Amino acid sequence: MSDLLHLLAEDAEDLAVISAALQDAVARIGDITVERRARRVTVSFNRYRWEGKGGERVRSALQIGSVLGVQARNLRRGAKAAVIELLTLEFEPGDPPGGTITLSFAGGGDLRIAVECIDAVLADISAPWPTPRTPTHQT
Repeated sequence: MSDLLHLLAEDAEDLAVISAALQDAVARIGDITVERRARRVTVSFNRYRWEGKGGERVRSALQIGSVLGVQARNLRRGAKAAVIELLTLEFEPGDPPGGTITLSFAGGGDLRIAVECIDAVLADISAPWPTPRTPTHQT
């Protein structure tokens, strides 16, 4: 399992790399954990391994620290088993070095996370497994 991904983001360029790695990752609403006292948000995904040989997914966790607040739009928090597919992760600057990290999901839902600064980690947490389906996009 030495080829597992472990990425750290401390600026918008780093966050763009994490966004590319997470494109088309799927999760359940129940895989989103907000720890207000610890000021962090963790989301566990089944990530398609774009950087791999193809045809594999791996369980990954994205953890965002220095969280000031969290807002969800079109994500039914009570529907813990509902599947969501990540399209992109973007940073909108605010008072430096802070701003808002937005996770945008297929179907129009998003999670907006106000942060004091960019402090994010993406780590693969399982061995990869084969998948017969490669994500595709409509043009």
